[in-house]
Amino acid sequence: MMKHIFIIGSRGLPAKYGGFETFVEELVKHQINKNIKYHVACQSENSTLAKAGAHFEYFNADCYTIKVPNIGPARVIAYDCLAINTALQIIKEKQIHAPVFIILGNTIGGLISHFAKKIHAIGGTLFVNPDGLEWKRTKWSAPVRRYLKYAEQKMVQHADLIISDNQGILDYLTHTYGKIHSEVIAYGTAQNYSDLTKSPTLVKYKVDSYALIVGRFVPENNYEALISGFMASHSPHDLVIITNYEGNPYYETLLKKTHFDQDSRIKFVGTVYDQNELRYIRENAVFYLHGHEVGGTNPGLLEALWSTPVNVVLDVNFNRESACDSVIYFKKSQLTSVIDGLSVLTEIQKDKLHQKAQTLVKEKYTWEKICKQYETLFLKE
Repeated sequence: MMKHIFIIGSRGLPAKYGGFETFVEELVKHQINKNIKYHVACQSENSTLAKAGAHFEYFNADCYTIKVPNIGPARVIAYDCLAINTALQIIKEKQIHAPVFIILGNTIGGLISHFAKKIHAIGGTLFVNPDGLEWKRTKWSAPVRRYLKYAEQKMVQHADLIISDNQGILDYLTHTYGKIHSEVIAYGTAQNYSDLTKSPTLVKYKVDSYALIVGRFVPENNYEALISGFMASHSPHDLVIITNYEGNPYYETLLKKTHFDQDSRIKFVGTVYDQNELRYIRENAVFYLHGHEVGGTNPGLLEALWSTPVNVVLDVNFNRESACDSVIYFKKSQLTSVIDGLSVLTEIQKDKLHQKAQTLVKEKYTWEKICKQYETLFLKE
């Protein structure tokens, strides 16, 4: 019997962004079991393949598009509500038996009781992948953070299964809410190499030997600590920062706090969307700095484990669960001494770290492995 899986909460396919969109794309691309049919909600403006309300096939997944009203921050909640209601209509029209809903993120948590009842009434099952600890992100106002914490609580309460992408997330949820029905299935990453011989971005900014930061430009990724720690070091390398800083008021805040404009090594280069070039930049970095503090298995960290020989990573449980002993960990107050200490690493030591990191990726973070785990779970339920 065909098992129908309805995926709610990504912006849709084809993937244009990171995170959940990439996960959904890889999930449908790597489908092995022919007894699974994926149905993916897509925001109409994100889809180049169909108009609002229409269906289209993408790697054998049934993609249905949702036109979402432009109502500000509540738009995300409205999208999930419309996507679930449309899925329920599809299930009724096609007389689908025992569907599985997997909701990505906790945003709809405040309303999940209503939808959980509807899903259970038709014999369906509700899975939730909560992603990271969204309510801890400082980009949200205090009222929004309170709502997100409440939404997290309600999702845990009403889901039939919580799927955490990191043991650290599950540990937090269990500590906070008690025993829950849960699985840990990590995020994946590609094991590709760049075929470029130079980077237009590095050429433009006249960069040769460099350390690297890649990530969203938000305070909880600890840009202040990373930049300050690097500036205080004796590193002979530049620090290339690939992030969406343009037009972001956090840039001016950071400038006032760190005065990074007085250090010629600090180079904000904007975003790099070409994955081949980004891979080249990662591969040729002397070391990678990872300061992410809120979240589960971070995709950028996995990419760094594969591509960059030496990774210097903030010592929090999420990162330790992801990278194990394949990186060099730092506390914020000790970053400068850690960076200065890198100068004594031999090539053999660097190679050993990189071999550990790549072995870890091959064992734990291939999309083939991750998607097989999801398929097994879907069919079991």
